[in-house]
Amino acid sequence: MNPLLSAPLNLLGRFFLVAIFLMSALGNKIPKFGPTSEYMASEGVPAPAILLAGAIVFLIVGSLSVLVGFKARIGATLLLIFLVLATYWFHDFWTFEDAAARQTQTIAFMKNLALMGALLMLIARGSGPMSVDKAD
Repeated sequence: MNPLLSAPLNLLGRFFLVAIFLMSALGNKIPKFGPTSEYMASEGVPAPAILLAGAIVFLIVGSLSVLVGFKARIGATLLLIFLVLATYWFHDFWTFEDAAARQTQTIAFMKNLALMGALLMLIARGSGPMSVDKAD
């Protein structure tokens, strides 16, 4: 690949990857903290308010870390931990009897697997060019 394209594409890829996590925290979980915590409780999540606060921290810190490429492997690990837990608790398609609900949850589950794959690659390879970790 052309080195002139590699660096900006890597930065754009990191931006696209973390957009879903940042929007989840800033556009949903923080402004709807109470209802989100109640929903988590209804799904059987223990200590939902505490875990929601932790999830928000993981989402914001992990996203910013990956975006700017500072300790991006750690940031990606925080996002991966969030995804594994969220996928288990909220996209358990195998428990749904209704076909439409099962299909919706299967799609969300598979989307999360794809995001997990991207995060695992980031953990394995690092943040790449145009990142604080690669700055000289």
